[in-house]
Amino acid sequence: MRKFNLKPIAAVAVIVCTVTQAQQTAALPDIVVIGNPIIESNNVDTFSGYSTRVTESQIKDLGALDLAAALRMTPGVQISRYNEVGSYSGDQGGNVYIRGLGASRPGSEIKTYLDGIPVYMGVWNHPLMDLLPLNGVKSVDIYKGPQNQISGNNFASINLQSKRAIQDGTETEVNASVGSFNTKILQANMVGRQGDLDYSLAGGQVESNGARANADGKLSNAMGRISKKIDNAWTLGANFLSVSNRVGDPGDNRFATSTSPVGPYNFSNGVARNESETNLLSAFISHQHGEWKGEFKVYENKGHNNLTNDPNWGTFASTYSMSGFRWKEEFTPWKNGKLVGGIDQESVSGSINGPHVGSAVGTPFAFGTAGSADVPTFRVSSVFAGVSHNIQISDAWVMRPSVGIRSYNSNIYGSKAAPNVGVSFMSDNTTVYANYTEGLLYPGAETYTLTRAIPMAFSANNGWDRLSPSLNKHSEVGVKWDATAQTHIDLSVFQDEMSNRYVWTGFYVGAGLGNPATAASGVWSNNFPTYRVNGTEASIKHQISSQWTVFGGVTTLDSSLSNLPYAPKTAVSVGVNGKISEYRVAFDAQHQSSMYSLTQDRGDFNPNQVGSLTVTNARVARPVAALGKKGEVYAAVNNLLDANYQYNAGYPMPGRNFRVGLIASF
Repeated sequence: MRKFNLKPIAAVAVIVCTVTQAQQTAALPDIVVIGNPIIESNNVDTFSGYSTRVTESQIKDLGALDLAAALRMTPGVQISRYNEVGSYSGDQGGNVYIRGLGASRPGSEIKTYLDGIPVYMGVWNHPLMDLLPLNGVKSVDIYKGPQNQISGNNFASINLQSKRAIQDGTETEVNASVGSFNTKILQANMVGRQGDLDYSLAGGQVESNGARANADGKLSNAMGRISKKIDNAWTLGANFLSVSNRVGDPGDNRFATSTSPVGPYNFSNGVARNESETNLLSAFISHQHGEWKGEFKVYENKGHNNLTNDPNWGTFASTYSMSGFRWKEEFTPWKNGKLVGGIDQESVSGSINGPHVGSAVGTPFAFGTAGSADVPTFRVSSVFAGVSHNIQISDAWVMRPSVGIRSYNSNIYGSKAAPNVGVSFMSDNTTVYANYTEGLLYPGAETYTLTRAIPMAFSANNGWDRLSPSLNKHSEVGVKWDATAQTHIDLSVFQDEMSNRYVWTGFYVGAGLGNPATAASGVWSNNFPTYRVNGTEASIKHQISSQWTVFGGVTTLDSSLSNLPYAPKTAVSVGVNGKISEYRVAFDAQHQSSMYSLTQDRGDFNPNQVGSLTVTNARVARPVAALGKKGEVYAAVNNLLDANYQYNAGYPMPGRNFRVGLIASF
């Protein structure tokens, strides 16, 4: 067992004593709101698509400092990480997976968005969790499967919604805390409305030394939004996001720390560093004329992800530029009908600089020739439309059938279309739904980028520009049932069938890097075998009393691909929120079975496994009127039972650790 540190408890005692003294002159607020544990809600939309929402209330109760931590308990979601603070690059060093999707590298089946604008690592075509800060975020929506009327070119997606003012005036909130491993958090956010002008601004910094050497992280970010109503129907606005992160890789503890020259190796050397940045600007115009509403957005996003002394990549820099627009309209063309349509376009380009980039593609054993390369523009445009209609089939039930399609065009990979159909049956307390959606995932800039990053692995004519999009045939049937006013039950059964997955082969075949028969022989293709992931999700939320609420969720996954990473057969999450005297208590627990933990490279897969884990956490807060309407002091204990667990083989997570802090609002 790890040594029990009493210093955080002493700090809590000092804070509580100080607060108790303060209460002699400042009364406690009359009402303490008890939020929902783990998730806010599961939702079924107009096209029978299923999603889960996590709000700032759950983020606070979970003590989450980044997106992976905020979603770690969400049914159907798995995470990976090396460190307590920060994600090392976009691989298993920090990522989110949805129902067995999202482990492909380079590229990913999952896309991430902020207010509907794509935010991810463009030239490698996969998310970077640290580019999506939680400070200033009101809610996170997890779309569990392709949903053509929400977004395209993915098999699942995550959208962060920034905070908005709900009334005139300005509200400001500040969160400051300290904790184990010299963790320090300082965050502030402000929302306001002055007549027809809405605005928000958030900024903060999270840093920690981490539980191991080189496990430190420092995340700095700012985001803002301003909008102006032109008249009763039209609004103009703009957003920005600026992020800068520094994170270390503590290394696989099954191996000694190494300063050997760049690999690739199958382990981490414990000295690598990762630095990432993004700067996003977007503008929008929206309108609402009765039941007809729409929005047009344009954006530009520039950033980079740079590695230093990485065991596989050495010192490697990746710079990207993304731009595009998103246009969506919704209206009611007839009674009880709804029509949704729009156009999305996204362009990605960039450059790389690395230890092997200077060699020509197809040159055998071309190690150590440093250089740089420009990544050409990859553009994907898509047009989507969908229609639904409500039919009253009895006094108690409404049937809502729907149908839709998204048609794609790529400047490199041609054109294809993906349909969707759904039906929902709705009563006052029950929704039964079913949907079938085909999702397309186009190859992106990662296909060209990889051939330039490791030119000795590929033949000169490797087919990176002759690929087709991968296909996911997603089917789901489920029910949402309000059993009583206090009890809500959700159940779904789903299948994802993946085919035409684009991969690269060669390089690691036979005797390895020194085998002349396989040197410079890698090619891209769509020949990965079709595989399926079958699963179930069930959850129940019950309000025990006016002051106590409990949540339980379970996910089962059964993949025909035996070594699918981050897809445990069983995952369970439990949360309890309540109030004891003046104290607000939040408790959560997670259990999951063993799983493979190495992301699945598109060329070769060397699996690692981690055992089952059970982790518990708790947070206690006391409202303080002197700190404002939302003011409180709090203490959080992570890994309450000091469990030994890991998300990645060789990367143990910290034992019991603590954090204390305060929130002030005005």
